[in-house]
Amino acid sequence: MVLEKTLRMNSLFSFYRPLLTDKQQEYMQLYYGDDYSLGEIADAFSVSRQAVYDNIKRSEVILLDYEEKLHLVEDFKKKQEAVKALSQYASKHYKEDSRLLELIEAVNLDSLREE
Repeated sequence: MVLEKTLRMNSLFSFYRPLLTDKQQEYMQLYYGDDYSLGEIADAFSVSRQAVYDNIKRSEVILLDYEEKLHLVEDFKKKQEAVKALSQYASKHYKEDSRLLELIEAVNLDSLREE
């Protein structure tokens, strides 16, 4: 459950990060990305654990709200599934068509994100 929430928040954060304030970005990166505790973040910023907790919870709500309205993460996942299915189909039925396979790889968003 905790890992699932962390993965979800990291996914949302990767899409909507620029829409958060600098402090929200820092806290979220440290908490979810770098696995800092609330206490460690509080010490680093000379604030209370409660202040860090409140900021992170507020940021989580904001990220979930953006996804509810914009669906960027959901749409990305659907498109990736479609590209994967297309790639498998083309590899099976058109394995000699190297140009088709190159074009499919060009629209594979996973390979673009790795660059």
